[in-house]
Amino acid sequence: MKMLINVAETVVADALRGIAAAHPELTVDVERRVVLRRDAPVAGKVALVSGGGSGHEPLHAGFVGPGMLTAACPGEVFTSPVPDQLVRAAAAVDSGAGVLFVVKNYTGDVLNFGLAAELAEDEGIQVARVLVDDDVAVAAGPDTAGRRGTGATLFVEKIAGAAAEEGAPLERVEAIARRVNARSRSFGVALTAVATPARGGPTFDLPPGELELGIGIHGEPGVERRAMMTAREIADHAVDAVLTDLDPDGPVLALVNGMGGTPLLELYGFAAEVHRVLAERGVPVARSLVGNYVTSLDMAGASVTLCAADEELVRLWDAPVATPALRWGR
Repeated sequence: MKMLINVAETVVADALRGIAAAHPELTVDVERRVVLRRDAPVAGKVALVSGGGSGHEPLHAGFVGPGMLTAACPGEVFTSPVPDQLVRAAAAVDSGAGVLFVVKNYTGDVLNFGLAAELAEDEGIQVARVLVDDDVAVAAGPDTAGRRGTGATLFVEKIAGAAAEEGAPLERVEAIARRVNARSRSFGVALTAVATPARGGPTFDLPPGELELGIGIHGEPGVERRAMMTAREIADHAVDAVLTDLDPDGPVLALVNGMGGTPLLELYGFAAEVHRVLAERGVPVARSLVGNYVTSLDMAGASVTLCAADEELVRLWDAPVATPALRWGR
């Protein structure tokens, strides 16, 4: 497969050099794999640090900036950042008000962020952690690590980041992040398999006339394979899966997220169907976002994430944000 890269071994470093060139408001350490707000540490404010495997752009480096993350640590493609990266980032952004680690629920991320928290605390940095586990396609059980962290990561980072920007203490920022995660659910669909630079081809076989329901963001196949469906049928299935688990009693924040290879023309058409289903189920939409935010390289497909909103969460969602990938109110 053709890819716009030099060699697979340098794809992450090359991308970080591009981020540095395109976004001078960020400090990018290419060698140590850390992306920071240029004004970090921000005096008197809680810092938010997240990260994960590369290949999900703009997550996480694209969400570094005022109103969202203070630092991001990219790992290799679909591979967790190592503890040294995370400790280095925590030390660089800690103003004395503490650091919140936002961790997607994957085994490598959980282990490495946990070890990094211990090491940072040994250095006198107060660290709290919130685990994002919103994917309803995977349930907790003896053969799983529980629900995967997917689209709700954006909601957690934006809303907790707004609380930190307002000067909320670490305990409050952590509580808000946990509340957002607890009130969020996601479901994803793939029309094509993802191709990684190292592999040079798809991670699983998906014939042209079929799709995968309940996919992950690391090239995992879905929990069910079906013949190709219309956008209307996919929206019915995805929203029903989310609402069966979430059961909101009021308005929601709605994210229709592209997996990296789906044109916006298709995403907006799919978003129309998602809104149709929500209206039919009597679920009002307080705010809506459509685009490629939590991706899986070149995978064609989409995910739906809903967060049961309240007045405070909507206010924090609306708060100003200025990052490469998310920007409003400034």
